[in-house]
Amino acid sequence: MHTDPGNWHRIHTNDIPTIIKIVFWGLDKRLAQRKHFPSVNWSVSYSKYTKVLESHYETTEPGFVELRTKTKEILQKEEDLAEIVQLVGKSALGESDKITLEVARMLKDDFLQQNGMSEYDRFCPFYKTSAMLKNFVAFHDASSKAVATGDITFAKIRDSASDLMFKLSQMKFESPTQGKDSIKAKMDALYNEIQERFRQMVE
Repeated sequence: MHTDPGNWHRIHTNDIPTIIKIVFWGLDKRLAQRKHFPSVNWSVSYSKYTKVLESHYETTEPGFVELRTKTKEILQKEEDLAEIVQLVGKSALGESDKITLEVARMLKDDFLQQNGMSEYDRFCPFYKTSAMLKNFVAFHDASSKAVATGDITFAKIRDSASDLMFKLSQMKFESPTQGKDSIKAKMDALYNEIQERFRQMVE
């Protein structure tokens, strides 16, 4: 939460606990050790502004709230699978769980991780955030539907769609200086490519 330091003297001391509780960023030592910045643990951090802003989100970028919910579900499931992976390894997981782990990794490395010193990642316009999530979720959902047929494995997806996975990892490098129309056109093109590739894969 950004607050003008000069205004703190105007805030009644009884209000301070309430203000502090509105937004909480839980710093994570493990993320810092991995050079993952910002080192904020998404699972313990929260904001009470979430619901308040939903109407704005839907007006500005329709579908964003659902994408955010889906993203949180993927990350939460990955945490739930962590103990199983430690005990028996990734190879023992079902195909859909392998997809969850891979997409969660991409979300952490290629979406949540930020390089604030770079031009492309110094800030992220809302339209870029929404478009990136749309493509990550599209890849997750298309992959999940593909393995549900029983004829396609995650290994096959990884081999057949490695170029798409690379393109997903490169979305963050699109600089906001290009302008909204240019970035959205590129993101939409990737979304359509994901849909078409998986349509061909399951035929």
